[in-house]
Amino acid sequence: MALVAMKVFVTIGSMNRNVIFSIRAATSDDVQGILQCLRAAFAPFRTRYTPAAFRDTVLSETRLPERMKRMKIFVAEDECKNIAGTVGCSISGEKAHIRGMAVRPALQGCGLAAKLLAAAEGEARAANCSRMTLNTTEPLERAIHFYRRHGYRASGRVRNWFGMPLYQYVKQIDALR
Repeated sequence: MALVAMKVFVTIGSMNRNVIFSIRAATSDDVQGILQCLRAAFAPFRTRYTPAAFRDTVLSETRLPERMKRMKIFVAEDECKNIAGTVGCSISGEKAHIRGMAVRPALQGCGLAAKLLAAAEGEARAANCSRMTLNTTEPLERAIHFYRRHGYRASGRVRNWFGMPLYQYVKQIDALR
């Protein structure tokens, strides 16, 4: 069941068309599509990541199902059931954490990321969370600007993540009452 559907006008190659995307909870049938999405979205940054950090970001056929057991994973899919974007959300008490957000490069900038983020934030609100966190890396400048536009602020917490700095961002959210 789709959480939300949106029509997007996209240009792919020389074709312009309207595409309807649905945001829904991922299932085990989505593993390959999610992995392909993560690989495509993060491929441009591969040389700016350490090898271990890159592997942890794009996951594997064994790591993704493990993550799916610990987190609610959402996907954006088109009418042909192609995965165009993904995000994960874990809940711990009043805190939620976002991980693994990605949108295929050809579809970046059309609003899918905002819809995926809204799905994760909605999950957190429904669980009465008051705070959301996420971690990101310096190479992801566009993502950092996106998160800031959506109310996330640097917490000042930086940790070593597979040999590169990992920056924490935080957003206070209103839980559903």
